[in-house]
Amino acid sequence: MRELAPESRTDRPATRSGMGMLMIALYGIFALASTARAGYQIGTKLDEAPVAYLLSGFAAVLYVVATVALLRATPRSRAVAWTSVTIELVGVVSVGLLSFARPELFPEATVWSHLGEGYGYVPLVLPVLGLWWLARTRPRTGTDAPKPAPPTATA
Repeated sequence: MRELAPESRTDRPATRSGMGMLMIALYGIFALASTARAGYQIGTKLDEAPVAYLLSGFAAVLYVVATVALLRATPRSRAVAWTSVTIELVGVVSVGLLSFARPELFPEATVWSHLGEGYGYVPLVLPVLGLWWLARTRPRTGTDAPKPAPPTATA
């Protein structure tokens, strides 16, 4: 009788183990810092640079969502993490390049301005690492699971 393939990989680390906990901690720190900063900016001086401050608020929401999704590590939360981290990468690259090309659009810096320069480029590196980690910890499905050894004939 043929064995069924396992539903998850046992040779890959869980999303929230080892380096995953470091990533979750970094996302958590960025979630707190960017939420506090954007909250203050939106609450006190939104009229000075609405695009920049609202983008910072959007980035803060993505950091919060990614942090929670990575921490939960369920199939649904993994999908949410993939989506939020991908949007984050597209955002930091798009806003980063736009802030170089059209600096007048950003009279005040966002978390993503100049590819995250004001934050030591962590906003650029973090989603790349996040996507790599999500790919590395992807559960194995039945189609990519190792095939069981064929039965041996006994004489």
